[in-house]
This record gives sequence, structure tokens and C-alpha cells, in this order.
Amino acid sequence: MNETTLRQGRAGGRGARRAMRSAPDFEMLPALKRGLPLCEPMTPEQVERIDDASMAILEEVGVIFRDEIALADWKRAGADVRGERVHLDRHLVRELIASIPSTWTYRARNPDRSLPFGGKHSIFVPMTGAPFIRDLDDVRRWPTIADLNDFHKLSHMSPALHSTAHHIVEPMDMKVSHRHLHITYSSMKHSDKTFMGMTTSGKNAEDVMAMCEILFGKDVMEETPVTTGNCNGNSPLVWDETMLSAMRAFVRRRQPVLCSPFVLGGANTPASVAPAVAQLNAEALSALAYTQVIRKGAPAIYGHYLSTVSMKSGAPMAGTPEISLMNFMIGQMARFYDVPWRTSNLLGGAKTFDAQAGYESAMTMNAVLHAGANYIWHSAGWNEAGMHCSMAKFVVDAEMCAMGYRMAEGPRWDDFDEGLAAVRDVGPGGHYLGHPHTLENFERAFFMPKLFDNNSIEQWQAEGSVEITRRALDHARKLLGDYEEPKLDPGVDEALRDYIARREREIPAEDALNTEY
Repeated sequence: MNETTLRQGRAGGRGARRAMRSAPDFEMLPALKRGLPLCEPMTPEQVERIDDASMAILEEVGVIFRDEIALADWKRAGADVRGERVHLDRHLVRELIASIPSTWTYRARNPDRSLPFGGKHSIFVPMTGAPFIRDLDDVRRWPTIADLNDFHKLSHMSPALHSTAHHIVEPMDMKVSHRHLHITYSSMKHSDKTFMGMTTSGKNAEDVMAMCEILFGKDVMEETPVTTGNCNGNSPLVWDETMLSAMRAFVRRRQPVLCSPFVLGGANTPASVAPAVAQLNAEALSALAYTQVIRKGAPAIYGHYLSTVSMKSGAPMAGTPEISLMNFMIGQMARFYDVPWRTSNLLGGAKTFDAQAGYESAMTMNAVLHAGANYIWHSAGWNEAGMHCSMAKFVVDAEMCAMGYRMAEGPRWDDFDEGLAAVRDVGPGGHYLGHPHTLENFERAFFMPKLFDNNSIEQWQAEGSVEITRRALDHARKLLGDYEEPKLDPGVDEALRDYIARREREIPAEDALNTEY
């Protein structure tokens, strides 16, 4: 082989490696397996004190279940039912929650994207429920179904997002009574990752279960979860018929729900961290126990939404120290009961994608990762206290999740000996840039964000002084341009569309929840 051929070969190899490094990588990361120690601020005695206080609330104060079916179920289970108020004996609660699985596997449409869940395994899930969008032009407006489609596409292409969630934004161009059908179809069509199912009414939840059966098959749903529902409590100490009927639809089909008290600390809980956690814990336990009344052994997730309230304005706040402390404490309580748990991630109250949004989100994420949450929801796009989902923040948050993922994995030791050998090779005063160990490991040694700018100010100015929002929106446009749909099986797609068309004929097209049809 002559010198020219050798040079071409070496250049081709470097060029190929450069091309591989610059090519977009949309491969989903596995479920996060945490390698960091947990932050547990409570002593074992304090954990038991919270548990005892929560059980006393359930026994002595009780929880309102505004639902005739749930009240009848509780009577049959042996609870003390007085009108709508259910008093739960601690021994009954412990017996019921003991049958909740601590781990399971989420089955995705693409089996290669199925996920172990619970224990040390965690997943990142985008935000949901925003009535407004900050779009690709950074304009705040009402969203459409096309916007929701785009968010599901971005979720599909973001390696650290393990799910497409469901209504990341509300498609305001769809009638309320039909939205759940099109939201579910968008989740199923535009990604082959796991997704969430709408729980806006019992009938809507039944539609989601029927569509999941078309996609996965009834037998698969009996074997393993394929979706996740969310049921919010009305703190303090109330569960309503809308959420409970949706809970029954999911749990009867062995699909997990997040049992989520909605905490506005100081407004619907005591204005103090520890008693607020005791109340939240009682609320979550009452719902977790009810899932096992519905179907023993069904998967369920200890949930919550955490916010503290400004005593100056009454507005909910994100990123406060007390939210972090509550996350640490709730993690300890969930592990005390041996059930997986959900929290909220990357929350912000800022009105634009500004420094406040970044600081609040980073504060929250660090606490969430050290608290050991399993279902890490609202992980991309959340701003303005959830009132809008930002396209720019969505893609940056997705990269933040990748950074958090890497941190939470913990230190790697597999190349320790090779790295030490490099110290001997280089010696005093040398550098490692050309060493074989560096060339072999530089791509994975240190996380290199794509959307952050770490160049000199001179280079940044020469390239147009582009700030993070514009970089993020340009990146989002490129991602959507590169998107390739993971095609549904044609027969399954036709069956789903036929089901939607039939249900649209059966459900009146109105701006109201479907509770009857």
C-alpha cells in the first residue's frame, strides 16, 4: 500500500468518524438506573412519625370520596363509611397497599423501547396539560392538534424522553368531547415509545383502554402495563367521581394510575413542610389503597404535584427549597411502603424562556434525581406554572434530562485502569489530547451539550450572537424536518381510525367532557 493510499484511508476514517459524531442520534436511552446515593433527610423515627400521623388522619379525620361506586366498594372492603367520608383503619390500608407491585415493565409499541420501572429504574416523561403554546416563532397562542403532533414527534426524537405523555398541549381546534380520541391516536401514531392515557372522565378512560387493546391486544395488557393514567386528588382530603371513575377504568385493565394529591403548600395544606407531607401522604395512601379494592395486585404509583404558594400573591411557585425538601421526604415515604413514585420535573413559573425558567428548572431537577423518583413527569416544556409549553424550553429540557441522566448514573469505573495507565504514559507537563485513551473515550467521558454555547465571546459574536431561545427553536425546526414516522401496522391503524370515527358519531360534539356516551 503506497503513501497516498494510506493518507486517503486515514482521512476517510477520520471523516467517517466525524460524520458519525455529527449525525443526529435519536436512539432512546434505556430506563435510567440510578447510581447516586439518595438524599434522605428524615431519620427512621421521623419516617414512622409521618406514617403514624398520616394513618391518624385516615382513621380520625377521614377522606371524602364523592362517588357512589367508590363508597359502596369501601363498605364491602370493611371501611367505616359515614356519608361521603371514609375512615380507613391503618391495618386495612397496610394490607391493601402491600399487594401493589414494586416493579414492572412498561411495554412499548416497539418492544425494543419497553422499559423496566420501579426500584432503581426511572423514566423521563414530558409535561402535559398546557392550554397555551410558545411556538416555533416564540409566540404565545392557543395550540392545535398539529402542535400536539409536533410535540409527540419531538418526544419521539429526544433520547432521554422515555414517553410521549398525552396532551402535552390542549388541541383547542378539537371539540372537548372528542379530544381524548385524537390525543391518544397522536401518541400512538407519532412515536413507538410508551405514552400516557387520558383520564378526563371514566368514559374517556374506557375509550383509551379500548384503543390500547386495539394497539397491543387484551392479553398483553393483562400481562404488563402499556400506558399510564393520572388521577388528581382535590386537596385537602377529597377524591371526586371524575378521577375515581377513570381510575377504575385503568385499574380494572391492570394499567397503572398516578395517585396524585395536588399540593399548593400553604393554601390546601398546612403552611409547614412536615405536616404538609403528612397530609399528602394520607391522601396518596387512600387512593393507592382504593386501587387494590378495585383489583388486587394491579400496579399503581404514589403520585403528587408539588407547589408552594406565594403568601404575597397566592400564585404557585416552582423551584423553592421547600419543594425540594418535600420531594426528598416523599421519596422516603414511598420506599417505606415499597411502591414506585412519581414527581414533577423541570418546573418553571417564568413567562418566557429566561434565566428564571432555567434556575427554577435546574433546582427542581437536582432534587428530583437525588430523591429517587421513578416516574419523572413534566420533564420538558413546562413554564408559566404549566400554562404554556414552550417549544424552545422543550428541546432544551430534553437535553437537560440527558445531562441529568448521565449524572444520576454515577461515576463509571470500567476504564479506570486504562485511565491510570495514561497518567504514566503522559507524565508531568504533557497533555492527553492525542493519547489513545482520550481518543477512545472522549465522546462519552464528558457530556457535551448541543444547545449550550461555550465558545469565546468573539466566536459567539462572529456567529451572530445567537442566544439560547433562538438556538433551541432552530434546533426544534431541524428535528421536525428530520422526523421519520415509525409507521403503525396498517391494519391496526385502520382499526384505530375506525374506532375514533365510530366514537365521534356516538359522542355529541360539544365543548364538555364525555361522561355519558
